[in-house]
Amino acid sequence: MANLTRPAEIARLGREVEPFYCATRPLLCKQRIFWGRALPGKTIPDIHMTSSDHKKSGLPEPMLVALLALAACVLFACLSATVKHLSTEMHGFVIVFWRNFFGFVFMVPWLWRHGFGRLRTDRLGAYVFRSSISVISMMCGFTALAYLPIASATSLSFTAPLFATILAVLILKEKVRLRRWSATLLGFAGVMIVLQPGATGGIGLGETLAVIGAALTATGTVIVKTLSRSESSQAIVTYMVLLSTPLALVPALFYWSWPALDAWPYVVALGFFGTMGHLCWTRAFAIADASAVVPYDYSRLIFTTGIGMAWFGEQPDHWFWVGSAVIIAAGLYIAQREAFLRRSKTTEAVATQAAKSKDEL
Repeated sequence: MANLTRPAEIARLGREVEPFYCATRPLLCKQRIFWGRALPGKTIPDIHMTSSDHKKSGLPEPMLVALLALAACVLFACLSATVKHLSTEMHGFVIVFWRNFFGFVFMVPWLWRHGFGRLRTDRLGAYVFRSSISVISMMCGFTALAYLPIASATSLSFTAPLFATILAVLILKEKVRLRRWSATLLGFAGVMIVLQPGATGGIGLGETLAVIGAALTATGTVIVKTLSRSESSQAIVTYMVLLSTPLALVPALFYWSWPALDAWPYVVALGFFGTMGHLCWTRAFAIADASAVVPYDYSRLIFTTGIGMAWFGEQPDHWFWVGSAVIIAAGLYIAQREAFLRRSKTTEAVATQAAKSKDEL
């Protein structure tokens, strides 16, 4: 009698599809490994299959997911505010280097505990390309914060799923039907409402960098998906951590300046906010499906707006809120549609495997 290995089948499908849920948070896919333990010589196939038991917290699952996701969003909002604060005395490229450097420092305990696994690969070039895209995306996003209110930069970052939909068609040859195309176009209409090119005299450098950063984030997501077809999650995690810091150092040297003494706590906080935020976000994904977690990401807009008003005296206008609502609605629809397609694909695969097993009886 053949065995029906449903968890293994679901894990395989999860690796193929889940990276698209990470478009707004690309490092999610890269850090999902840290909440599972790999035996020597083994890799962790899927975070849903290896996460620690959430029942140990004593909280209901929906409440724990909400707390973790909201905590991650608060930490990411604090990261954006810290970047904007430091941008008054340091170039964005230098800030990107320190973000990666101290992010690596805060990750060392997890790397040490879970091991580096088997790093032998035939796709080193793809790893370097993926890490380069991630670093350039951060360079655009961090530099944009020097020109834009953090709420506006956050709103524009939510366009990443829209670009991911387009890239899925162009690169992965996926079929995108009318409803998702309509949501994508609606999302870009929201972008134009936020930017208001006619009222502001054109689109400035900050807005351009923010949108480019979102497009690069989506590109990184697609690359992660292609890597996950042949590479383990552990290898994707480890290579990203190891390659980002040296890659970020090269452009930073052209604009190098050492932080002032009173700026060092903020510089170290870059790594703390980023790493802890990603760990909380990843932990939420370990407990619940992406469709239940992704909507919380849009709460970042509330947190960044509040911080911007309190710290930097920013006052978003009503068109900002209208455009942001349109972008969020489009992003939510795409996420829900991806979740539906994933469930349909998983159900079909399991049913097919069950039919084959029945024939072998």
